[in-house]
Amino acid sequence: MDQIVFSPNSQDLSALVASRLCHDLGNPLGAVSNGVELLQMSGMANSPEMALIADALRDTEARLRFFRIAYGAARPDQHISEREARNILSQMYGAGRLTVDWLLTGDLPRHHVKSAFLMIACTEAALPMGGHITIAQPERGTLTVGADGPRILHDLSGLAWLGGASHSTPSPREVQFLMLLKEAADIGAEISLSLSDTRVQISLQGSQL
Repeated sequence: MDQIVFSPNSQDLSALVASRLCHDLGNPLGAVSNGVELLQMSGMANSPEMALIADALRDTEARLRFFRIAYGAARPDQHISEREARNILSQMYGAGRLTVDWLLTGDLPRHHVKSAFLMIACTEAALPMGGHITIAQPERGTLTVGADGPRILHDLSGLAWLGGASHSTPSPREVQFLMLLKEAADIGAEISLSLSDTRVQISLQGSQL
């Protein structure tokens, strides 16, 4: 019998690891969420300690759902519904200084949503004072994420990588930029970057979009 050899590159493997971590962390997090609900039903809902725990739990659950799509594995046959994408972004950014508008309609291939979420994470890193992010598909074959804010960080190493430079060593906080480069290569898309004092825009162009 022929032996099947699996030899993923490091970034493919990292996506599988991310999926596994998000999946395994989801179960105990769900148990904690159920415990908090039971405590709230017992009359502790109005305590400041319980409010703090509940807020932290909701934020963690939202981030885990976002990370699972942005950094996890995506098969070509998988799709994400418009409702799920909007729900995840609403939970992730609904109560902060950053707002997000998802203008894409209908179900989309998971790879497309993964790319959009990575683009959101990249533009978020460039908005230290918050702002507004819009995800749109102005025409077939183009996916655009534009972010407006009072201040844009122009000197991020990640933005330099998207622009074609790679002279600096990546840090964990900028992994989304490298993942976006990998994802764009996987779907055969080109990345374009536009920067001004109050706006950053990242676009993907490719026949698979």
